[in-house]
Amino acid sequence: MGMRKRHLIFLTLLVAIALLFSGCTTEQNNADNDQDDNNDNGAPDEDNSDQNNTAGSFTVFEYPPFDLEKVYYIIPMGAMTGAHVTPIDHQYYVSYDYEGEQAVDIDVYSPADGTVTSIQHMDIAAGDSPLPVDDFRITIQHTDTISSYYIHIDELSEKLQAYDPGIGEYVNHVDVEVSAGEVIGRYGGSVDYNVVDEDVELAFINPDSYETAEPWKIHTPDPFDYFNDSIKNQMIEKCLRTAEPAGGKICYDIDGRLVGTWFENGTNGYGGVDPDRYWASHLSIVYDPIDPDAIIISIGTFVDTAQQFAVAGNSPDPAEVSVDDGLVIYELTDYEYYKNDTQWDRASLVQGLKLRNGIDTRGVILLQLLDDQELKVEILPNETAETVSDFTENAKIYVR
Repeated sequence: MGMRKRHLIFLTLLVAIALLFSGCTTEQNNADNDQDDNNDNGAPDEDNSDQNNTAGSFTVFEYPPFDLEKVYYIIPMGAMTGAHVTPIDHQYYVSYDYEGEQAVDIDVYSPADGTVTSIQHMDIAAGDSPLPVDDFRITIQHTDTISSYYIHIDELSEKLQAYDPGIGEYVNHVDVEVSAGEVIGRYGGSVDYNVVDEDVELAFINPDSYETAEPWKIHTPDPFDYFNDSIKNQMIEKCLRTAEPAGGKICYDIDGRLVGTWFENGTNGYGGVDPDRYWASHLSIVYDPIDPDAIIISIGTFVDTAQQFAVAGNSPDPAEVSVDDGLVIYELTDYEYYKNDTQWDRASLVQGLKLRNGIDTRGVILLQLLDDQELKVEILPNETAETVSDFTENAKIYVR
């Protein structure tokens, strides 16, 4: 791989992971699952949003998606960062040399027999600050309902190179059979993976909101559940998350409660209005994927960019806020992760991390459930709970 490409990949991944856990990245709506990354991790017992987070009818995967010996740590599903305003529907597998050379020497495997159905040769990581990339997104269909999705594979196997559509292009009729454990490519630095199982439907309040852009999103369970116990345990040992589900989750919706994902009314749900900034009208009021005790407010447009924040005081719990509670004001802060009193360097495997709020208040968000599926919202940068007492005429309505 040329030095220029390695430099671009390093910049892209550095933004994606370094910002991932600092309350602040990139990405967009391409052909399939691509926008979930390139572009793009709970709640109390009454939350049924873990849905069918056990796999439907499936054959256990007997091979890992990557050479796990060369994977340093795994970022779980459900992270939010930059343009990934809603919880991300894939995991990140980070190499030991992520902050160094990022040698493209980690084998990518098909975890089971299947057919490569699509290949995208990506050229941009979309977001508020788009970055050029030169890598691949691949879909392998294993059964009529179960598929593996990979994003940011650096090199295709010799077999698949013949089907490279060319940079910036996408082909969805590849139809190349692969065997369980077959090497389909290699990567360096970081790569994304998730399983889509159409027999699983997450408990989003309004699944139709995802149909216009990412219809597979409602069918993305914890990938760990699809692997044999030996592989699953290896993955759990490398994952930053220690809560169940071990590989992360993306659905937090509870009908009649504040918690979950919302979209500004009249903006086409997940698809948004502007394809170049579809996330602008997204809002997530959920929990951190690594420290699920911590509330995260993920905002599609804070001033003029997408940003993520912790909540001062970490209260009230959005899973307990209903119409009866009236106006809720959250003070928004940046955040970092700590193990005991040591701040995480965001470059090493550390389990048991806890989120800590920053000192300064970045602004406030005013929220009031008008009915079970209608939310009044106003975002006020540079204000505090002491300086704000009610909505202004600029408040907006969000729906599921």
